[in-house]
Amino acid sequence: MGNSPAKSNQFVPYTPEIEREMLDMMGLSSFEELLEAIPAELRVKGNLSLPSQISEMEVTEDMRTLAGRNASAAESLSFLGGGSYDHFVPSAVPYLASRSEFATSYTPYQAEVSQGTLQVIYEFQTMICEITGMDVANASLYDGASAVAEACLLAGRVNGKTKVLLSQGLYASYQRVVETYLEYTPLEIEIIPATDGLTDLEWLRGHLDEEVSAVVIQSPNRLGLIEMWKDAGELCADSQALFVAVGDPLSFGIFAPPGECMANVYAGEGQVLGSPVSLGGPYLGLFAIRQEHMRKVPGRLVAAAKDVDGKDGFVLALQTREQHIRRERATSNICTNQGLVALSATIYLALLGMEGFKAAAELCFQKSHYAAAEIEKLSSFSIPFGERFFNEFVVKCPVLSQTILGEGVKAEIQPGTMLEDDPRFLRVAITEKHSREAIDTLVSFLRRFEQ
Repeated sequence: MGNSPAKSNQFVPYTPEIEREMLDMMGLSSFEELLEAIPAELRVKGNLSLPSQISEMEVTEDMRTLAGRNASAAESLSFLGGGSYDHFVPSAVPYLASRSEFATSYTPYQAEVSQGTLQVIYEFQTMICEITGMDVANASLYDGASAVAEACLLAGRVNGKTKVLLSQGLYASYQRVVETYLEYTPLEIEIIPATDGLTDLEWLRGHLDEEVSAVVIQSPNRLGLIEMWKDAGELCADSQALFVAVGDPLSFGIFAPPGECMANVYAGEGQVLGSPVSLGGPYLGLFAIRQEHMRKVPGRLVAAAKDVDGKDGFVLALQTREQHIRRERATSNICTNQGLVALSATIYLALLGMEGFKAAAELCFQKSHYAAAEIEKLSSFSIPFGERFFNEFVVKCPVLSQTILGEGVKAEIQPGTMLEDDPRFLRVAITEKHSREAIDTLVSFLRRFEQ
């Protein structure tokens, strides 16, 4: 016969006496004292409103019902944008990215057994450099917002200045992330105002003093407008401030990329390169720099190398893993890059090629301008910021945009997104997926609100 389980391994029910003993060991008088670090307004009052226990089968059905309440872009007509765009993703992208050797791979510290992953990252970096016109790209960051924040931190490391100028045209979500990243650093944020939807470069000229570390301008900006990057780059070139260009990489298929606009750093969102909108993630932070700032770059760099026998190979370069765990002394505490999403972007770009990439950008541009022209024909609607846009534009409506969005839910159409600038502004995004019929359906839907 086997021995009975040791007493120390037996289950002991949780009792007030045990709680008291645990609190005494921590030097606390009550459980509430343990929670003092959590603001009172954030604590749950009373019991949690949870249903009684149910089976796995019932949970699965409940989750299916909840998921069914989402308005999928595949099941309704969507013109949403503002940083996430419904582009066509070739079937080969998710198929290849889900292969087990990719889906299960970890960070490639051991180069001799990670050549496939390292090569993919190297190809990804190369493609991002080709698209942006920059010298060096890293192995990706979490998303566009964190990439912008990392660009601001890099500027501070490069020039030691203390002021970051953020264009008012930057996505509000990006600005909030930057504020969070910089909160406990010497860097302070100041907003560059906008004139007619574009960054006020005259204001910038007058405020580009010796304390400015970085100037951050997004193009296309949050209104969809193409900024005057070259002019901004020339202003920054006459100072010690780094020019951080933020933008949709697909737009560089037809507009001048950051590298041609004297940008020191490029930061952007790579979701448009082969990833679905997917309820907001996971996404892909793009980051590229001039070669002189290479040793200040966050994240990882993969380089081509030769082994002792002279054979070509790929390795992590310039940084060791320990660099990422040195806390405040580290260049960045971003450890794991968005490997699978970067892989998807690499496959997508390889499938399109340079000509296909430019063609996709052209389709977005042409279709969005067709949509804007058709909407402007409606007597009560206007395009307040003109035609200086890539694939997203603002419509001024005769009624509240919230009213239009509400009616859109009933009609199974998502006509756009609201903007805080004006309650009658509707931001509409068009991609290569939208057919003429889809755009005409949107125009027909908006016609019902004419006054």
